Amino acid sequence: MTGKDSIYANQVEVKDFSFDANVVEVFPDMIQRSVPGYATIVSTMGKLAGQYAQSNSNLYDLGCSLGAVTLSMRRNIEKENCKIVAIDNSAPMVERCKLHLQGFKSDVPVEVNLADINDVNLENASVVAMNFTLQFIPPEQRHALLEKIYNSLKPGGVLLLSEKFRGENELVDNLLIDLHHDFKRHNGYSELEISQKRTAIENVMRTDLLSTHLTRLSEIGFGQTQVWYQCFNFCSMIAIK
Repeated sequence: MTGKDSIYANQVEVKDFSFDANVVEVFPDMIQRSVPGYATIVSTMGKLAGQYAQSNSNLYDLGCSLGAVTLSMRRNIEKENCKIVAIDNSAPMVERCKLHLQGFKSDVPVEVNLADINDVNLENASVVAMNFTLQFIPPEQRHALLEKIYNSLKPGGVLLLSEKFRGENELVDNLLIDLHHDFKRHNGYSELEISQKRTAIENVMRTDLLSTHLTRLSEIGFGQTQVWYQCFNFCSMIAIK
């Protein structure tokens, strides 16, 4: 069982957000109450992984956190000799992810690794998933990481990418932020919680424009890129090699 997210419910000294043991304990509640359509995103990423998985290939979940996308992919893979590699740089997340995976029987093997995704070797991939992960990578490292992913993909392979993004101008950006904050209020977060969480995350999560994402993927070489989900300033994309 996981608890209710009340990390920022009281006045605290706000430090930069990190995926530590405290966050792990409340992460499912935090993500469901903070990201509109999260369950739909996760289930659809699994279905897309099942559609694009190729026999005798690897599927990667980069920034796997507690393994929600890994489990969703695992449920949908029917091709032969596929392996899922789940990677995260948070030790508490990796340990809890391993426990979650033990509770689900499957013929699809999963390897869970504690590592920085910038440093790992990716190979023979048919599907790479990054579910709200790239936004936590330093902006100057994003192009190289995406290029590495592209080079690891087999022909016809896909990148499944979910991101929070900035509006194209200040007016639109403020509109999207207001809508998201109202979503969080509706889900029980107080003004103090919303304010303190925003302060904690602003130096850690640096969002791109949606147009930046699409242009960068095209420049790297992806032939087809499509936004298949958007709500407020959150979206999910598929990029096909």
